[in-house]
This record gives sequence, C-alpha cells and structure tokens, in this order.
Amino acid sequence: MAYHPAEQVQRGHAYAIIDEVDSILIDEARTPLIISGPAPYSTRQYHELKTPVERLVRRQRELCNRLAQEAKKLLDENRDEEAQLKLYQVKQGMPKNKQLLHMLEDPRIRRLMEKIDDAFLTDMRKDEGRALREELYFTIDEKGNDASLTEKGCETLSPNDPEMYLLPDLVSALAELDGNHALTEEEKFKKRQEMQDAFADRSERIHAVDQLIRAYSVYERDVEYVIQDNQVIIVDEFTGRLMPGRRWSDGLHQAVEAKEGVEIERETQTLATITIQNYFRMYEKLAGMTGTAETEADEFHEIYKLDVVVIPTNRPVRRVDRNDLIYKTQREKYAAIIEEIQDCYGRGQPVLVGTISVDVSELISRMLRRVGIPHNVLNAKNHQREAEIVSLAGQPGAITIATNMAGRGTDIKLGEGVVYLPRDVITSNVRLDDKVDGQTLRRMLLEKPCGLHVIASERHEARRIDRQLRGRCARQGDPGSSRFYVSLEDDLMRLFGSDRIAGIMERLGIQEGEVLEHPWLNRSIETAQRRVEQHNFSIRKRTLEYDDVMNKQREIIYGFRSEVVASKDVREQLYNVLEDVIHAKAEAVLEEESDEALQDFVTWTNTTFPIGLKKESLGDSKQLENAEELAGPVFDRVKKAYELKAKLEDAERLNAMERHIILQAVDSHWQEYLRSMDTLRQGVGLRAYGQRDPLVEYKHEAYTMFSDLMDKIKEEICSRVFRSATTVQAFQSFLTSLPQNYVHDEVHALGRGEAGQGGRSAPPGAEEAMQAALASKGTPVRREEPKVGRNDPCPCGSGKKYKKCCGAAH
Repeated sequence: MAYHPAEQVQRGHAYAIIDEVDSILIDEARTPLIISGPAPYSTRQYHELKTPVERLVRRQRELCNRLAQEAKKLLDENRDEEAQLKLYQVKQGMPKNKQLLHMLEDPRIRRLMEKIDDAFLTDMRKDEGRALREELYFTIDEKGNDASLTEKGCETLSPNDPEMYLLPDLVSALAELDGNHALTEEEKFKKRQEMQDAFADRSERIHAVDQLIRAYSVYERDVEYVIQDNQVIIVDEFTGRLMPGRRWSDGLHQAVEAKEGVEIERETQTLATITIQNYFRMYEKLAGMTGTAETEADEFHEIYKLDVVVIPTNRPVRRVDRNDLIYKTQREKYAAIIEEIQDCYGRGQPVLVGTISVDVSELISRMLRRVGIPHNVLNAKNHQREAEIVSLAGQPGAITIATNMAGRGTDIKLGEGVVYLPRDVITSNVRLDDKVDGQTLRRMLLEKPCGLHVIASERHEARRIDRQLRGRCARQGDPGSSRFYVSLEDDLMRLFGSDRIAGIMERLGIQEGEVLEHPWLNRSIETAQRRVEQHNFSIRKRTLEYDDVMNKQREIIYGFRSEVVASKDVREQLYNVLEDVIHAKAEAVLEEESDEALQDFVTWTNTTFPIGLKKESLGDSKQLENAEELAGPVFDRVKKAYELKAKLEDAERLNAMERHIILQAVDSHWQEYLRSMDTLRQGVGLRAYGQRDPLVEYKHEAYTMFSDLMDKIKEEICSRVFRSATTVQAFQSFLTSLPQNYVHDEVHALGRGEAGQGGRSAPPGAEEAMQAALASKGTPVRREEPKVGRNDPCPCGSGKKYKKCCGAAH
C-alpha cells in the first residue's frame, strides 16, 4: 500500500478502452482483484495436517470404489433403487471416480442418477440424502469447487477428540461466562481471552483441513496448475496461460503446495480488494472491443450500462462450421479426433486442435506420436515458444495442439498452397449463405477442403470461447472449417445437461464407437452452455450485490486514505480526527449525565493525551448544555500540547510521521475489517433458514461493523499521536518538558518513566511554554446553531465540505 504520492502507480479514472473486453469484464469478473501481503501467522499446520488428510482422502477413495462395485453388482441384478443410493454416495464423495464415469456412459444409469439427485432436493427426502452423505468422510461440491468434512471424517482425523474439528458455540459460552458471578472481572477477562484464542485456533485448523481436502479432491495438476521450478503456478482457465506471481487466497495455495511436496510459502492476507465490475465502473467513460460480445449484450448493459454494437467483417466469413460429433466416451472421442487429424495431414491441410487443459493437450500429443504424425504443442508449459509455433501453424500439413492461449487474439497466417480458391473469389463479396454463388462455394469447400481446419476437443462452458476458437480460421475472406467433438463424459455435459442427449442415445440404442450428428444436437449443447452462462452470471451478479455494500465503505476509506497520501501537510486531517473523537467522548458523557461518566472521560483523556486534565476543571456534567462545552476546551489543550511537541520534532520528518500514524491505523484496521466481512459473507447465507434475506442482513451488519471500524481507526490515531516521535531524543525532550504538576497517573502509559531516565533537559523555554500553554483555560464556544463537522457537507448547499467552503474562514 502506498504511503507517499510517488509510490502510487494509478492516475485518476477518466477513460478506459479495454481490448478483448468480454474476457476482462465477463470471464474474469467472478474473481475479485486482491492486493495481498504476508500474513503474521505461520503455515506449519499444513505440514502437520498433510499426512492425516492424505490418509483420509485415500480412505474416501477406497470407500467410493467399494460403493461403485456394489452399485454395479446391484444394477446387474436389476435392483436399481438400491444401486441409485450407492451411486449417489460415490458422486457426492468422488464425482470423478473412474468406475462412476464408466457407468454413466450408459444413458439409462445417467437418467437414474438425475432422478435421485432431484429427489434428494425435495423436502420429503432431504434428510435421507443428508444421512447418506454423513456415511462419507467428506463431500465435494464440484460446481462450487468446494469440499466439506463430515462428522465421520472428524472422528477419523481425531479419534480421541471428535470435537476437535467442530466449532464450539462461542456466543453461548461467553454469555454463560458473563453470568458466572463467582468469578472476578479479571478472571472473566482471562477466561474470555482463553476461549477466544481456542476458538480462533480451532477455526484455523478446520479451515486448513477443508483447504487440503479441496487441494487433493478438486484441484488437478496440469489442469488448474502446473509445477515449475519447485513452485505451484496457476493456469488461467480462460487463456491457458501461466500466471506467475498470482496465488490462490485463503490458504488454498499453501494446501496445494503441501499436496505436491514443494516448499510451502508464507500465507498471505488481504490488504485491499475490489471486484472487477466495481473497479471499471470507477471510470467516467468505458469502452472496449472484442469479436464475441453479442451473446453477453444483456450483462454488459445491466452491469456496466454499455451497449453492444456489431461491426460487419471486412470480408465475408467463408468458414464451414460442421455439426458437432457426439460420442458416449472420451476414449472414442479422442480416437475420432486422431482419425480426422490423419485425414487432414494426408491432404496437407493445416490443423489447429484446441483443448481446455494442459493435460488433454499432452494426451492428444502422445496419441499423435504413436501414429507418427509430427506436430507442435502450445500450452502453459512451453509458452515461451508461442510466437514460433503460431508462425508455423498455417503452413501446409502443420498440426498444432494448443490450449485456450491460442484461442483468442491469435492471427494465424496461411502458407502458400493451403488455399485452393481463385484469388478473385477470395476478394469477392460472395458469402456462404448466398442462395446461388454461396451454395456453389460451399460445395467446393466441402468437396475439396482448404484453409485452416479447427478441431475442438470439447465444448467450453461459454459459447464465446468456442466462437473465439472458431475465429482463428477463415480470416479476411480466406476459407476454413471447424468441428467440435463432444462426449457425455465431458465436464460440461456431465454437470449441466446431457439429459436430453442421453435420452436420445437411449432411444436410438447407440452402441460404443457410434456417433451422433445433427443440428438439433448442436442446439442442445448450446442450451447446456446457456445454463452454465446463466449460472456464472448469477454468481457474478450476487458477488457484485455483496460488493456494492462494501463499495461505498471502500470509497470512504480509500478517499480518506488518498487525501492523506496526497496532502503535503496532514496536520489538518490529524486535528480533525482528534476533534471528532474528543467530541464523541464528550457526547457520551452528556448522554449519561453522571459523575462516573465524567471520570471515565477524564481517565481516557489523560491516558491518551499528556495534558494533566483535572475533573474539577470541567464542572458538573449535569450543567453542561452541549458536548462542545466539554470537548472544546479539552481539544484546545490537546492541540496546544501537540504544537509544543511538534516544535521539538525533526521538522523534515514530522509530516511523514504524521502521515504514517494515520495510514498505519487505517490499513491495520481495514485489513482486520476485510477478514471480518469475509467471515460474515460466508455465514450470512444461513440466515435464509430463518426466513431472512441474507443480503439485507449483510447490509445491516456491514453498516454496524463499518461504524465501529471508523471509531476504532480514529481512536487508534489518537492513542498514537503522543506515542510516536521522529527521533528518540525528540520523544525524551518532550517527556522531560512535561510539568510535574500536570502528570497524571495514566500518563505512565506514554513511557514517561523510561524516557525520563535519560537525564536530557528540554530545549530552552520548552517547559515555560508548556506550562503557559496548559495553564491557560480555554473559553467554551457558545454556538447559536448546531455544530457542523469539518468534513460534513456545508449547510450553505454548495456541495463542498464545510472546511473547504464557509468553514475556511474559521
């Protein structure tokens, strides 16, 4: 975080033009932008828990294999209902179990699974589903990329103390402690601290276990990440590129490092966060370009208030998009891909094979090596050869296997002899959908294919990504073709909608090796993609709704922070804070109207500021008409004391110290606040069970927590103003200059005893100045109108802050 204007790297947010705008504003919008720093706590728990979690995952795998075998036996005996329950457990415990995936190739079994999934969502069978899940060690939510420990898993991890991985009810325990009159206040405080520490330790341990289970069960090597130079490097799911320097948050990255046996780097904590939506909405004007925004026009308008305008291509698109080929298994699908590559290679047509992961690209590469076809592989592991591989991809007979990194923004130049069409046809305006000339051209391209041929190993979650891959061929009027290969084992089909296609396969009696091909099936697959897009849009929208709550708070905090960073003299902001806090404390005294409240005010003042305030000098709290009568004189004395302290400081370093006091208080409390808000965000969804809207509850809680945050920041600044100094000598000089008759017991908190031992005398005239400053009593200010805070809007209606408008004269 920047502490000086020279350290800031961003200018104002006036105008932004985004290339590949859908990739940034849509695809990446589910993940917030985070500035992180090293966390103060260690990562040793990942070392300690790795072995027991590894053992737990192995037991779960063995359990799921046994359940799958039992289900297969029950299916052979036509006991479908019993088999359903076993398969449901396997799917909840290990959704990528090989036996399960093999059985789901049968459309009948797939429909049985869909039926039981729907049944356990109903109120009638919800408890039955929960009981089946409790027989597992943990459950996996594949769509949500999450894992949860069950009671059986807790008992397995800690047989001697099954409660070790269950969070206690801290609220009830603290309430019971407060009601225990046998303990003194000091004993209660100590007990309360012990209970809170134990709760935090257990919470941290449970979180580490959950993250390790996710690392072992959900995150796959060479799919979500790769290992390079003994480091875990994330692979961008949309581009297939490596993202060095980026780390998963909440301890997940450390869990993956523990799983892979590489060095576990120190855990990070969030210093600042903002969603991509709210970041780009900060710009006064926003625009962008992409070839695939039309399908997301509604989201662009709803979230960013951007309209999508389609610009016609420079030359007609002459790409032949062939029907998808749908197989039952991935094995059959990959075999068919190799056959088509062989055909293209035989006639010298260049081929670009698009895959969605490093793992699949290397699998197809191994299969091509077996049949002796030379090829290039472009993925996250050899991205340094990207320019060379792309430059050769359009040459005759070139076979290029690439992850999504070649699927967007890549222009593949065709070599000589790749296009057989006459030059006048290429430069003409003939389109493939023209009734006369277009049909002739289409027939020519089907009879003698030419140009780049794109093969996709599976459909992506978003239609836009598929269109980007198709768009690598048939550019600037050149011919080209594309084909997508799909299997019922693909993640898209498995998770979001192979029910209709599975039904068709069942009715037609499709056997292994046979393929389905029809335009209607293409539309069915696009329907599945729409479901995913809607699912992802709902995630992005919900994330934004919650972030909008924090966005207003973020504007206040960062606005104040930026003002402090940019200010050449932060003394004014410092005085504003001191005045606000003293005034708030004085208002609390007026509300209670008791001697005890007044004494508390005096105690707090003397603990925080070295002004030797006496209760007798304040008069009777019951006779005070407003808080200003109490706060005004105290603030004047604090201000004079600080001005004396400032004279003793190093003038060149004083402004930097004052800035540091404010920014350090803001940053430390804001980081703690972000962690608290994350905890609230994770738990607030449970309030829906109490017929309460989680978002409304989140807003109420956030408002209260933010008010407390601002109070904590201001009090932290107050407490550090007189405890900080530019040099040790300046601090000692200030302490020794304090008149003895004004030193209250609480001033020892400022370190007077230690500093006074130095025997240093104050600068000439310092003590006299201090005595004169503190001895003069301030005269209470009588206001005919309510006081206007310096940072409040000016009552004249100008819209400016009071201190920048009418208050400037004062």
